Amino acid sequence: MKTVVFLVLLIGCFACKSEKKGDKNNNSSVCINPNVEFFYPICDSARFYVYRNMVNGLNEEFHRVYKVEDSKGPHVVVERYASDGRLLEALNYNIDSLDLIDHMVVNLRKEKEQAILYKNKLFPFDINKEINFASKFRGVNDSTVILKEINRKFSKKTQILYLQRKLETLIFKDYIRLTNLNIYERKEEERIGEEVVYFAKGLGLTEWHSPTKSVHFKLEKVISQKQWVQLMQQ
Repeated sequence: MKTVVFLVLLIGCFACKSEKKGDKNNNSSVCINPNVEFFYPICDSARFYVYRNMVNGLNEEFHRVYKVEDSKGPHVVVERYASDGRLLEALNYNIDSLDLIDHMVVNLRKEKEQAILYKNKLFPFDINKEINFASKFRGVNDSTVILKEINRKFSKKTQILYLQRKLETLIFKDYIRLTNLNIYERKEEERIGEEVVYFAKGLGLTEWHSPTKSVHFKLEKVISQKQWVQLMQQ
């Protein structure tokens, strides 16, 4: 746990400023995606989204969102952490389109591993068109690989209440397929499922759940990097 906290502290904090279409002060960070207001606010400083499982209140998930600019240009990284602070995966979004640049997973050996990205859309440019994500990475051992596929379709637009504010929200239905491939025995094991996801204007991902809500994560709060470090040290 201390190692995770230390690594997070190494990244400096800067002032947070929303990067919107038409920002003349930073043309390299202009986003042309018409739905950018429903994405996470694009900030230089890291912010942590705290999600709680409404079925099991002790189960939490954290998403760390921050902007990076390197040889690939400006992009937004969304890292996913377990309740104990373990990094699980990271999704890297290109700022101009909000298409994915790459996908990183942490394997069972606790090593960061670059996945092979076949389809790179998880956030819609046109909400009326289905978008597709497909990524392949190592499975539970060296003889297996996992292919993860998500087909996301727009369901409806609604409003949610967050901290006594009504926020316009896009709701999508995800059709998920996980295929475990044994490359030596040439066997496949497939699991399929569905999920409902919510993106609120000015906030980003606020909620996701299974159709029966047997699993149901909801945004509880957004905190700073310093606050998250303090939380992990408790």
